[in-house]
Amino acid sequence: MTTEKVRVRYAPSPTGFPHVGNIRTALFNWLFARHHQGSFIVRIENTDVARTVAGAVEVILDGLRWLGIDWDEGPEMGGNYGPYFQSERLKFYQEAAKRLVEQGDAYYCYCTPERLDQMRAEQISLKQPPGYDRHCRQISATNHILKFISSSRRVIRFRTPLEKGTTFKDIIRGEVTFENAKIDDFIILKSDGYPTYHLASVVDDNLMKISHVLRAEEWLSSTPRHLMLYNSLDYKPPQFAHLPILLGTDRSKLSKRHGVASITEYQRKGYLPEAMINFLALLGWSLDDKTEVLSRKKLIESFSLKRVSQTAAIFNREKLDWMNGIYIRNLGSGALSRQITPFLERDLPPRVQRPLSIEYIEKITPLIQERIKTLEEVTELSDFFFFNELEYQPDLLIIKKMNRAMVEKALETSLLKLRRLSTFDEISLEAMLRPLADELELKTGQLFGTLRVAVTGRTAAPPLFQTMVVLGKDRCINRIKMAIAKLKEIPEETSEN
Repeated sequence: MTTEKVRVRYAPSPTGFPHVGNIRTALFNWLFARHHQGSFIVRIENTDVARTVAGAVEVILDGLRWLGIDWDEGPEMGGNYGPYFQSERLKFYQEAAKRLVEQGDAYYCYCTPERLDQMRAEQISLKQPPGYDRHCRQISATNHILKFISSSRRVIRFRTPLEKGTTFKDIIRGEVTFENAKIDDFIILKSDGYPTYHLASVVDDNLMKISHVLRAEEWLSSTPRHLMLYNSLDYKPPQFAHLPILLGTDRSKLSKRHGVASITEYQRKGYLPEAMINFLALLGWSLDDKTEVLSRKKLIESFSLKRVSQTAAIFNREKLDWMNGIYIRNLGSGALSRQITPFLERDLPPRVQRPLSIEYIEKITPLIQERIKTLEEVTELSDFFFFNELEYQPDLLIIKKMNRAMVEKALETSLLKLRRLSTFDEISLEAMLRPLADELELKTGQLFGTLRVAVTGRTAAPPLFQTMVVLGKDRCINRIKMAIAKLKEIPEETSEN
């Protein structure tokens, strides 16, 4: 299967931003190339001019860079088989189309859009599969000339053989056969001189010496068309492997309701590229029946098309979150601090002074690391560390089975003892506050819960003593004073939980 030099390509169309299925295809091609010490080529298939999205090429390339999927040939890299934008390769497709017409393997079609629409409507009404009815297939050469003179809108269609079938061996799916009679005379060159995917991909894969085409299952039915073109153009076809389709957890077609987003959205939300690579690699491939966390190096060493499944792969956003959490927890505190800093800079409100102190963030990071699933969550989990004044409802200070007077006494006594504390660390805080609960005839949960709200503005936060140490003595004292003032806002008769 891989005796020749491996050359694979990722050929996105800039008609939108790359989604997970598209990037999964890029990753499998990249892993296959790296495993076999081959070449990974990026080719931009931008022949659909009307649907091209401005900036999409940059987003595609940035997404690859973010994931660490490097390319050996293509945009920005160059190479011996360029150019790597199909819009700059039109002469190759037009020459191939002309050759096919001259050989009798293709023909000019002059059907108007109105005629084609009417044809499809009739086919649908008769419950026939839609497809071109080969109306122009038998037009003589003389009539071709006359029609060319009188028509500015013409396309070139491939003359599909009507007999027998086309059989090929797919690396993943084995032997596959399609009946030729059920394949219409498909367009290979549009009226604007641009090729369709069928012709362009075949011509380019031949000229770029692509050895293996790894692509999504949706292109399986196009493979007989491509093999017909390879045969008519006397090209040697590559080996084909069609990757399993991606489905949601409900086994329906993958969509935004399954939590699917473009690759740039995952980057914006704070997924680690290493986690995304690991997760995407397991969408249709596995090392064995149990291993789920795999390094990039291990993936390259182990990747084989033999382990690619024929059945659909399930995209599970919860599993991605779980895996991302594992990678986050495996980061060193310093490395994670550097990762989360841009998210804090981006998402903290304007009232927080910039630039943020990396030293301060490094103190916060260990307190929240176990709770983070995505880096985007960091701001919500830690924003109280950066505020001068907290905003929360005063009644949060009233812990269960306490009233305003009890909370006020607890806070005032804690404030008095904190002011006297000479050493402000976890050991000293615990040694002072645990006995204080008994002194106040409170459960530790009541005292600590009230203090937690006072110093963080939240009922759930990182461990209290560690949080107070990071906040510092002065800030804790100021926040407890503010909490005591907030208590005054609560009417006495409604101050008991």
